[in-house]
Formats: sequence, C-alpha cells, structure tokens
Amino acid sequence: MHIAVPDLVSNSYFPAVAAVELGFFREHGIDMELEMVFPVGRAMQALRDGDVDFVAGPAHPTLSAFPGWEGAKLLAALSQHTFWLLVMRSDLEVAPGDVNAIRGLRIGAAPGPDAALRRLLAEAGVDPEADVSLAPVPGSDAAGVSFGIHAAQALRDGAIDGFWANAMGAEVAVQSGIGKVVLDPRRGLGPAAARDYTFAALVTTERLIEESPDMAEGAVRAVVAAQRALRADPSRAVEVGRRLFPADEAELIEDLIRRDAPYYSSEISLDAVASLNGFCRNLGLLDGDAVYEQVVASQFAHLWSEG
Repeated sequence: MHIAVPDLVSNSYFPAVAAVELGFFREHGIDMELEMVFPVGRAMQALRDGDVDFVAGPAHPTLSAFPGWEGAKLLAALSQHTFWLLVMRSDLEVAPGDVNAIRGLRIGAAPGPDAALRRLLAEAGVDPEADVSLAPVPGSDAAGVSFGIHAAQALRDGAIDGFWANAMGAEVAVQSGIGKVVLDPRRGLGPAAARDYTFAALVTTERLIEESPDMAEGAVRAVVAAQRALRADPSRAVEVGRRLFPADEAELIEDLIRRDAPYYSSEISLDAVASLNGFCRNLGLLDGDAVYEQVVASQFAHLWSEG
C-alpha cells in the first residue's frame, strides 16, 4: 500500500511518516510505502485515481478531489488545529500578530496551505489579492523539494519577504537569523478564528474502507501508536529524520516534535468538523453543511482513545 505526503521534511504530517519508518504500519499487518506528492491537491487526485491508498495532509483539500465529501473520509487527525506559521524577514518592522503590517510584501505559500492564509488575511481586512503579493515560491514544485526549507532559502536570498509554511521551514529561517515568526494560529499568535480552520489528517477512500476495512483499521492503529510513541519519547523522531531529512533538518526534528507533541491526538471532534465545514464553505469548496459522518469514518473513532 502507498501513503502520500505533500511535504516529507516536515513536522506537520510526521505521525504518519513515523508510522511508516518506525514500523507501526508493519506491526498492524500493512506493508506501507511512503511517497511525496506535491502539492497536496495532486496527492488528493492520486488518492481519487487509485494511485495511492492514503494521504497524510491537511483536511480541507480533500474536497478538491472529492466534492461534497463523496468518496473520501477522514480516518484520524494527525495533529490538532491549523499548523502553519507565517515567517517574515527579521529586519522588517512587523510585530508578532500584526497582520496589517504585511501589506505590500511578497509572501510565499504553497497551493492548499495558501487557502488558510488567504482566509486569515481576509478576515483581518487585508485583501489577499490586492494588498499583498501571495504566490508559490519559484522552484518549489520541483521533484523532491520541501516547500518549507525551499522557502527559507528563498527568504535568505531575498526572493520573498515572508512565507507561510510548516514549523520546520520556520525553524530553519529563525535559527539562521533571517526570519521571525509573525503568525502561529495554533499557539494563539494571530486571529483566534484561524486556529481551527483545518488540521492534519489521515485520509482514505470510501472504497478502501468498504473493501478492506481491516486495512483502514490497521492504518488508524498505526498512526495512533506513532502519536503515542512520539509523545512519550520525542527523540524517536531523530532516527526518522536522519533517514529521510537533510542533515541540518534531521537535527532539528526532535525539538519540533517535542514542541508539537501536545497536539498529537487522533481525535476528530464535532467542533473541529464544524469549523472545517465553515472554512470550506468560505473557500467555495463546500455547499451547505456536511454532517459529521459524511466527513469522518466514525466507525474507527473508538481506536482514537488507544493513544
């Protein structure tokens, strides 16, 4: 079986990556191969077309390939809340939490994650089309490129003034001195509503659930076991990082996982789905209101407590 992630060198989807690399899928009877498929919309299309069996990514782009949640379900959360950060050049006079100060600046954001930043800006009264230059970072769509790390390099090179990406990209920029974190919705830095736009999730097709329920259950158990292991001992992330990441980023991953560990819960709450629905309606991805069972494979919810 195959699981796609839109960014391999990331803490955002790390419980799924760790479930593969630390053998938790294998322990639950699944021979799982990890694939990087960028951007996330392309990963969801691969899921729809049967090229992969699972996607570990943000929940909302599922609708880009499965309108109205027809044909796909969320199996579990990989982590809670909106998980991207806005990093700006450290020499710019942009105070933490000040959304209006980024007017007129060049911001890099990947397709899919950019939707959350666009909504955040609009709710703060900043027009994401007219008031800022918001676009993918040139070269970020090349094969094997980690968006966050690539964006940090683009910031260093002066190609952009800031970027919206995972905490790995943010940490690289901050530790080098070139960047500073301006928005971190998950930790309350920025508009409160942005905290629950979306979350990282394990996604599969209704077809797989119906035809191979044991595989779906095993996948949930594997992710829950990985979350539990990482919360108990974040240093286990290092062996995964050294196997998959560039050397510098491999040494950063333990601290990032330690920081994110409180959010490593597989539960998908009613409130999380309600917020996700509202976000997707605002993006034009959803008409009306999808009920919880349309979005979530709730027959596996009892497994979340194992974590």
